[in-house]
Amino acid sequence: MHNDGNVVPLHKAATDRAIHSPLARLPVILLQVRDKAAQQLRRGLQELFDNADDTLFEMADRARNGEEQHLFFEAMRDLRLKRKSIERVFLEHFFEAFVSLTPNDITPADLHQALVVHAQAPSSDDDLERSVAVEAMVGKVLNRDGFALDQLKARFSALLGKPLADQRNPLGPAMLCEYFLRAGRNLGMEIKVKLIILKLFERYVLSNADQLYGEANQLLIATGVLPDLKPVPARRTNGRVASSVPADTARTGATATRADDGVHEVFAALQELLVRVRGSVAPTPEASTLAQPISTRDLLRLLSHLQQYVPAPAAQDDLDLRNQLEQLLARGSVKSGKSRVVGVADEDVINLIAMLFECILDDRNLPDSLKALIGRLQIPMLKVAVLDKSFFSRSNHPARRLLNEIAAAAVGWGECDDHERDSLYLRIEQVVQRLLNDFVDDPAIFSELLADFLAFTSDERRRSELLEQRTRDAEEGRARTELARKRVEQALNQALLGKVLPQGVAVFVQEAWSKVLLLTCLKHGDHSAEWRADVHTMEQLIWSVQRHDEPDASLRLLALVPGLLKSLRDGLISSAFDPFATGEFFSELESLHVQLFERPGPMAEPSGNEPVMIEVQKEVVLRTADEGPVEARLPEDDQCLLQVDQLRVGRWVEFQEDEENTLRCKLAAIIDATGKYIFVDRTGMKVLERSRTGLALEFRRGAVRALDDTLLFDRALESVIDNLRRLNHGK
Repeated sequence: MHNDGNVVPLHKAATDRAIHSPLARLPVILLQVRDKAAQQLRRGLQELFDNADDTLFEMADRARNGEEQHLFFEAMRDLRLKRKSIERVFLEHFFEAFVSLTPNDITPADLHQALVVHAQAPSSDDDLERSVAVEAMVGKVLNRDGFALDQLKARFSALLGKPLADQRNPLGPAMLCEYFLRAGRNLGMEIKVKLIILKLFERYVLSNADQLYGEANQLLIATGVLPDLKPVPARRTNGRVASSVPADTARTGATATRADDGVHEVFAALQELLVRVRGSVAPTPEASTLAQPISTRDLLRLLSHLQQYVPAPAAQDDLDLRNQLEQLLARGSVKSGKSRVVGVADEDVINLIAMLFECILDDRNLPDSLKALIGRLQIPMLKVAVLDKSFFSRSNHPARRLLNEIAAAAVGWGECDDHERDSLYLRIEQVVQRLLNDFVDDPAIFSELLADFLAFTSDERRRSELLEQRTRDAEEGRARTELARKRVEQALNQALLGKVLPQGVAVFVQEAWSKVLLLTCLKHGDHSAEWRADVHTMEQLIWSVQRHDEPDASLRLLALVPGLLKSLRDGLISSAFDPFATGEFFSELESLHVQLFERPGPMAEPSGNEPVMIEVQKEVVLRTADEGPVEARLPEDDQCLLQVDQLRVGRWVEFQEDEENTLRCKLAAIIDATGKYIFVDRTGMKVLERSRTGLALEFRRGAVRALDDTLLFDRALESVIDNLRRLNHGK
């Protein structure tokens, strides 16, 4: 998982090395040890990758923001694409390490050198974190299984006829970590994700090192290699000697037992709540007949039959699963002459799934077009729940996650007429149809569909996040411009208010020089030397066109004009002001200055072409037209304002545009400088903006509501449990 510039294909390197250093030079038993260990390592790696999706998905669920969530989804995709390559390269390095044990091996021991390099000072913070993690992992293996590893090293040394250094033992934990680091060096992940993958390597590969070393030692003992070494002591757990059952089997068995116990406890608790609704999925038997429960296999067969006739989305109201099952059971009872019913546990599952889907289809947070699609999943979800009761207790169950992911991806749908052409709608429709067509009794299809769907939504999410970021950047730019505009207004009013000026100059300052000031404020800020210089130029211009009584005013004007004209020209050029308009203004300014030179005193006679003079009395306003009216103020403890303050970026809301139309959008940004709340649609495109007060007033009118973004299945299950508790308590 680290970068290495000059990469040679490992299978070629291993082949070339084998030609020069034949494996025939290694004892046959050593090759048997290698092959046996390779089988276990391959199994461990496969288990690692099989569980990586669940781990990374849970991390994405707990992500603090969309960027971090995207990081984990990208890692999931990267691992899926490269897992075969990583397994292959890992084993190639493993085999190469055995090749390097041959007596006449002439190639450099590059893996050994890599361990030496890693032991030296890390070249970056990422290297340091990785080194610390690897050292901790290796230390755990050595503390736990060091005795068995020492015996294995002694037997390898005896076979090779020379001492074997710890760093050259192909089965040593440091070497195993190095194989994995090298195999994963092309993973495009941040160090945070790489450390998670390393922890998975520790859990699924290094944690089984005792079995790896135990089997290798047993093979060597069986062929007479140092058979009299003191036997490896059994591991102790909480003061007890561990059983002779293989470690991985014991761990797996214990974990499975605990998991099964937890599943049974959860389902048993649900069954207690379901007692009051039993009897709804069975034909009423004759009083003299003994009802005979059908097997779970027969129930699945009946459900698979019904699955082929699930109505189209537009006709979902016609699906009454319990009623249809009852009809099938009644028909079977008539044919067989025996009263057939569904077993208690299976009936409880049927009732629970039916109630869950009733809640899901009543959920106000789901768009109606999506409800119609999800309704078609009732039978596949029922079948998977009948097969696997952990569906109700495992939040990361693939079927449950698939349902939650579909709902989360589509929360931003609007009720548009052309949703059938939407790419996300079509993808969900494909998932639903695939389950209806292909799901019989193998739940693995849910994992496959979940992985594909996550890859699809990750791509969509990345595109929308890019557009959202552009929207945020644009809005923050607008906010900066607005603040700069207000600062320019302040400077203009300080300079102009109360002054008597030629009308042309007043217009020039407000329409032209204001743009120069705005650009300077945005580029350099209003505390910069550039800003002060441009404000000073404006003040000089205003002074230069006024009549003054001071005796030295003409001399001062004469000294001022050349620099003033240069500053004005430079400023107008920098703001790309219209050259034609610039030329006209400078001609007018020259004429004004000439008149002031010719008429030094206030008592001089006016000439025939006097400029129109005005007194600036009204404040300059440069605001844009889209600011909107001034809103009423609300007290800070207003409940609707508090409701607005609880909205977080990324939260979906629904605006009621009129009696028939709603708009679903996501809060993409809160612009601190202006107090604007910016909302985008599912693609990341800005759809509206509101002020804090304006949004609070809409909450007060009931024109907007925040959508519940908790997981759909969990929300429905919680609602069902609450309803059942009320039913059991007579409420």
